[in-house]
Amino acid sequence: MADHLNPESATSNHSYYSTATTTQPPAPASVISTPPGWIYKRCRIGRFALPCYASPQIQLVLVALVCFLCVGMYNALSGLGGGGQISAKPADNANSALYSTFSVVGFFAGTFANRLGIRLTLSLGGLGYCVYASSYLCYSHTQNTGYVIFAGALLGVCAGLLWTAQGAIMMSYPPEESKGKYISWFWSIFNLGGVFGALIPLALNIKDTANHVVSDGTYIGFIILMFLGALSALCLCDANKVRRADGSHVILMKNPTWNTEIWGLWYTLRNNVYVFLLFPMFFASNWFYTYQFNGVNGAHFNTRTRALNNILYWFAQILGAFLSGYALDIQRYKRTTRARAGLIVLILLTAAVWGAGYAFQSNVPDRDVTGIIGYEGKMDWTHEDYAAGLVLYIAYGFYDAVWQLSVYWFMGALSNSGRKTANFAGFYKGIQSAGAAIAWRIDAMEYSYMTQFAITWSLLAGSLIVAAPVIFMNIKEVTSLDDDLVDTDLNYADVMPQAILLDQDKQYLANVGHSTSTDTRHQYTSTSDDMELPSFRREKNSEDIA
Repeated sequence: MADHLNPESATSNHSYYSTATTTQPPAPASVISTPPGWIYKRCRIGRFALPCYASPQIQLVLVALVCFLCVGMYNALSGLGGGGQISAKPADNANSALYSTFSVVGFFAGTFANRLGIRLTLSLGGLGYCVYASSYLCYSHTQNTGYVIFAGALLGVCAGLLWTAQGAIMMSYPPEESKGKYISWFWSIFNLGGVFGALIPLALNIKDTANHVVSDGTYIGFIILMFLGALSALCLCDANKVRRADGSHVILMKNPTWNTEIWGLWYTLRNNVYVFLLFPMFFASNWFYTYQFNGVNGAHFNTRTRALNNILYWFAQILGAFLSGYALDIQRYKRTTRARAGLIVLILLTAAVWGAGYAFQSNVPDRDVTGIIGYEGKMDWTHEDYAAGLVLYIAYGFYDAVWQLSVYWFMGALSNSGRKTANFAGFYKGIQSAGAAIAWRIDAMEYSYMTQFAITWSLLAGSLIVAAPVIFMNIKEVTSLDDDLVDTDLNYADVMPQAILLDQDKQYLANVGHSTSTDTRHQYTSTSDDMELPSFRREKNSEDIA
């Protein structure tokens, strides 16, 4: 048995349950059992072999494309300030409704994702975005505020489903050593949606220096692209068919029911009490968008300049995602060190970027001036003072991506379980949306922009302090497989890498997984731990077993 579990028999240089890279030569390919079907076949382009369709890489790219078309277009629309309308009040009320329903549905959406499946949950979630965009097209002609608010509330339900499914994929599909990179790939592709979405109003308004409602063509373009995004979600594989390069599976319930998933939500909270300390960070994570979109971009720039600002804002998000994602995956440093360094970088960025934001807000007119109908002081990109505002807005975009990616990476470092991370993602999006609902409501009540700025900065700084104990104490060098299998109907043989499990090993580990004896579990501890340790420790364990 021992030599089947020796690192030298692994076919992959990266064990899914390890954060270190092995240097052992691969075993014969015959050890890996490839399931039948076209989704597991790799195709070649010259010397380059593409991952199979059911691989985490391809599935993550597909999810990113869905979010590119749905959420990216929504971000481009929101980034115009007021949803592209002259007055921001309809958008504020719609977004208050959106994030109110989002906060409730999002918190429990992990249950739906685990029961309905990732693919269906993602597709249903995408449909709400095109309804939302259509409400602004309707409002441009009818001033029907009721439809805008209804569309916002519906989108809250749908977005809760979409983002929970997306979060589960992004945190549970990748190997441990590559989670930051995978998240950065997603965030970059997704934010390209904001870039291309912002090109639509820029192209349609590039010669117009006035400030007015965006054209019908802009809204129609958004509606079509969002609908295509909802349909494209159906192209995903079911999560139970996804295979990593080492043959390991995603940890899910084999036979989920509404009852098991509702209880699973409770078990996640009960067994992971530390997650409550991350809730303030979740709460603050979308609060800043209200101030940035309406208090900065919408209040101080005309229509075409807002569109240009949006393009550069989302480009900055792409840059921030790549830099932070790859930095968090630098393998020369321990994962605990990277987590703590990530927190320190967030603290420094919060001080620097929002300190510059305070200087900007202190030197521009506040809402009592910019909110006057017919206000003529909005800047065009030809204005001599435009550069300072643009640089700050780009910095905001960079900061936002670093914040969001870091939160996802922290959660992904706490678990590899698809079931648990779906619930984590639901908590994140639900609490995030509760904060956003309050932020949009504050803006609708016409509080000054300086007040909104002060609340935002305080929330961001305070939440980092509260989250620090989790990041310093609960993120370990390796995520325990035993912890991930708690409250599931899986055993070791269901999820261990196929590259290192022969038939007799599967039966052996199945017996371990089903054993309830403390002595028996202790007897086999070295076997399961062997899959979870860095290479230099795995070598020692394999010698001990032998």
